[in-house]
Amino acid sequence: MRARAIPLIARYAAMLLLAAFFLFPLVYMIASSFKPDGVVLSDADSLAAFLPIPFVGVENYVDAIERASVFRSFFNSMVISGSIVGLGLVVNSLLGYALARLRFRGRTLLVAFVIALIIIPFEALAVPLLFLSAQLGWLDTYHVQILPFVANPLFIYLFYTFFLNVPVEIEEAARIDGAGPLRTFVSVVAPLAKPAYATVAILGFLFSWGQFLWPVMVTRGIDVRPLALGIGTFKTTPPVQWGDIMAYGALMTIPLVIIFLIFQRYFVQGVASSGVKG
Repeated sequence: MRARAIPLIARYAAMLLLAAFFLFPLVYMIASSFKPDGVVLSDADSLAAFLPIPFVGVENYVDAIERASVFRSFFNSMVISGSIVGLGLVVNSLLGYALARLRFRGRTLLVAFVIALIIIPFEALAVPLLFLSAQLGWLDTYHVQILPFVANPLFIYLFYTFFLNVPVEIEEAARIDGAGPLRTFVSVVAPLAKPAYATVAILGFLFSWGQFLWPVMVTRGIDVRPLALGIGTFKTTPPVQWGDIMAYGALMTIPLVIIFLIFQRYFVQGVASSGVKG
């Protein structure tokens, strides 16, 4: 028993150290958001950096909200991220299901094309996409920040690999009972794909919530700008107050942490069933 326990203890200890390492920036940011500006950087080289001492309450959060129009930016981010995730779940799951079930000439080539698109960075497409958006008159709107990111090759591939592992017999039984293709997908297949949907929802929300380059290129004013662009307010509008910056960062990060904690069980299942297989 002891011989088996030692590797197990060592494994858990390594995982705890790794988790603590990744939590350091988050703990430092939240602790610093409750400190005076002059203390944030002076404590950075000691363990005091991870303690909210001296404590100034929510003063930094109030300043950050007033200086950066947080409520408007938060609303914009929710509209943009929510639309990308909602529309993306429908579009990407239908495309992934079609690739997994339909048999047609060129299907293998199309799957390979989707996989190839995953490795193309968005920066390579940003300039021609900006030119096209300007020609369509879409600049400084919500839909220019939503529509280009609804269909995602990575998410299509995740759904594709998941649906490949769903038994075909279940769908055949539904068709025998009189269900059409759409009814079969909505009532039978989609409920089985909850882990895949949760995985795509979390990854899609994380990607869209932190999007910075594209909003910088296509927005001009505060009306449709997301939260990620608000951080620039603290660098261009003096004085530079690090307590306010940390508070703003915490306001951006906390929603992501909450969403992940709510859906983490499905996320782990989705990664295990979709990301590893195939």
